[in-house]
Amino acid sequence: MHYLPFLSTLVTFAFAVAVFIRYLRRPAPHLLLWTIGLLFYGVGTLAEIILAFSFHGLVLKLWYLSGAMLTAAWLGQGSVHLLIRKPGLAWTLTGLLAAVSLLSAGLVLSAPVSAAASSYNTALAISSQYKSILTRSGLTIALTIILNLYGTLVLVGGAVYSAVIFFRKHAQVNRMIGNILIAVGAMAPAMGGTFVTMGLPDLLYLSELIGVILMYIGFIQSTVPPRRAAGPDTAG
Repeated sequence: MHYLPFLSTLVTFAFAVAVFIRYLRRPAPHLLLWTIGLLFYGVGTLAEIILAFSFHGLVLKLWYLSGAMLTAAWLGQGSVHLLIRKPGLAWTLTGLLAAVSLLSAGLVLSAPVSAAASSYNTALAISSQYKSILTRSGLTIALTIILNLYGTLVLVGGAVYSAVIFFRKHAQVNRMIGNILIAVGAMAPAMGGTFVTMGLPDLLYLSELIGVILMYIGFIQSTVPPRRAAGPDTAG
């Protein structure tokens, strides 16, 4: 199933371009941050393509940093700017996330890679074997958990909250459906870490593809011009 990362990468970068074009037309912080999050998503799936053919320590580190640590956090941060009506607080949290992201990048990029890594079957590089290839510090592991929890809870929680608002107002059904799709899509790749731990990278690939497709469809649904104003604009 190594063709799946190709599809995920194409869909993800197309999604990122669509969000960025909307940002250019209607500048809003959440759109820019979602674009950043999607670029991290795309870097992660692109790294999977490269690792499927040959092993590169730097590529493995970029896969871990972008996919396992930063994607969910930056997508979630976009939702923070959308839902929090106090710009100062939202930007403070963004600055904190940027600092943590830089720290994470330093930790991962400087982490030792096993000298025997080149002898591994490349398909194992993103299975549970990556733990024996890439030496992660306790701080790196802790930040991975924190960033993923933060991003997933904010992204999924924000989408569910907005969907409930639209449902209660009985208006803009397309946006309610869009937010439900975004929430489900965000949870799909979040399960990828479990599949990796189980040594099932093929299911990771599938969850990534399903997740980004659902989020893309949800975004499109959420940005259809409303027939009448009601509730928060969840996708800008």
